[in-house]
Amino acid sequence: MKKIQMVDLGGQYQGIKEQVNSSISNILDSSAFINGPEVHAFQKELEEYLNVKHVIPCANGTDALQICMMGLGLQPGDEVITADFTFAATVEVIALLQLTPVLVDVEPDTFNIDIAAIEKAITPKTKAIVPVHLFGQCANMDAIMDLADKHNLFVIEDNAQGIGAKHTFKNGTKKMSGTIGHVASTSFFPSKNLGCYGDGGAIFTNDDDLAHTIRGMVNHGMYKRYHHDVVGVNSRLDSIQAAVLRAKLPNLDEYNRKRREAAQKYSSALKNHEHILVPKTVNGCDGICDTCDCHVFHQYTLRILNGKRDELVQHLNDNGIPCGVYYPIPLHKQKAYVDERYNEADFPVTNLLVKEVISLPMHTELDNEQIDYITAMIIEFVNR
Repeated sequence: MKKIQMVDLGGQYQGIKEQVNSSISNILDSSAFINGPEVHAFQKELEEYLNVKHVIPCANGTDALQICMMGLGLQPGDEVITADFTFAATVEVIALLQLTPVLVDVEPDTFNIDIAAIEKAITPKTKAIVPVHLFGQCANMDAIMDLADKHNLFVIEDNAQGIGAKHTFKNGTKKMSGTIGHVASTSFFPSKNLGCYGDGGAIFTNDDDLAHTIRGMVNHGMYKRYHHDVVGVNSRLDSIQAAVLRAKLPNLDEYNRKRREAAQKYSSALKNHEHILVPKTVNGCDGICDTCDCHVFHQYTLRILNGKRDELVQHLNDNGIPCGVYYPIPLHKQKAYVDERYNEADFPVTNLLVKEVISLPMHTELDNEQIDYITAMIIEFVNR
């Protein structure tokens, strides 16, 4: 059996090696390292894939989220509601801009932001909602957009983990994740479903005026060289990263299909054990249906219900199986974001999840032998 890896980027590279190497060689020959043809071509191709009017590439996913908020003109003291159970970058940029983060609980089955908790948290100071499409599936965007319309709020999708997923609206129409709210951010960190070989990110919007503002912001506030019309930052996707992403983008749906296939195999082996809860899709499916397009499984995350999650982590590691705990500490308990405004009674799900969740190896190169071994080691442990 091959060595099990949490993410196997080397194996994935072998399938696109010739195109990647050729493109990088051309960039080195041309020396078009910043804002070169590869960047512009990738932008257009991603716009077509997502069916969105504007993609603005930038340096990383955290910058992308920050620039979304800058572009919307949010001001210090404005309240921004987001999920307590997610990576810190989501709340980090809110704090950096001197906005007021308002953390709320999540759903116990999808791990996405809880709609009732959002509504409860809205005040006259609320200006935006940031739903995080956690682990690879969209939050409940029907309900979130309804709340935003009702209260005149911006919706900024944090799509760092969800690219390629689709959201099915109540009327049966579908949209790609990251194209539903007013603006969205994504990350191309190497381990993402669409990842480059360094840092990278992008912003999506269908708003022409907002796109124009953001295009200047990512490049020092310039629309014309040395004319600084808005306060901006230095956040650009470099040509080499764009070349890698161009090689991967035509394969993204197949990459996501392989992730779903691996997730189905995991769930099939693990779903009937009393101490294990397998992931559910946003549509409430028992497992992952064959036509699933709502989840792209950036992570495959179990809940371990017998109070022995940490022991399971050790057991897997002892048997050559990497795994992850995403996330071990709620954001409202992180030292940087502790605030007397928060009441522990408002976070029952998050406070439970941080003790139960475990994410298994998930990538395009997983094979049946590896999955069988991983699930056998988990079942052996929980059956003790």
